[in-house]
Amino acid sequence: MSASQVLLFLIVGKNEPLYEAEIQKRGAAGSSDAVARQNYFVVHSALDLVEKASWTTQNMYLKVVDKVNHQQVSTFLTAGNIKFILLHAGKSEDTIRNFFYEVYELYVKLSLNPFYQYDTPITSKEFDRRVRAVARRYLA
Repeated sequence: MSASQVLLFLIVGKNEPLYEAEIQKRGAAGSSDAVARQNYFVVHSALDLVEKASWTTQNMYLKVVDKVNHQQVSTFLTAGNIKFILLHAGKSEDTIRNFFYEVYELYVKLSLNPFYQYDTPITSKEFDRRVRAVARRYLA
């Protein structure tokens, strides 16, 4: 299976990943372990480029910060320096931006929950379900 059939979405806090989701495109089979490891490597190696790009603009949506093997890493940076990172095979900028803004809205709602502590791993099944629904709507 090609890596372009799997989308990888991460929310990264100050020191660790807070949320991870592998999203399969419609009709795609599960990814192999080697492909999954390569996807995580690409995303984590892009973190330095995200930090560099964050100093060059005041926009929250940083667009594509890295390209590797026909895959692109797009990033959205919140005001609290939480990074939303998406590894994809080249979607339109409007589609990616809309996806990030909807997930950001979900994240803000989660942050307002008194039982969620800022910059800790997100374990809410409802949050996961909603992020995956937004991903299916925009990215699949």
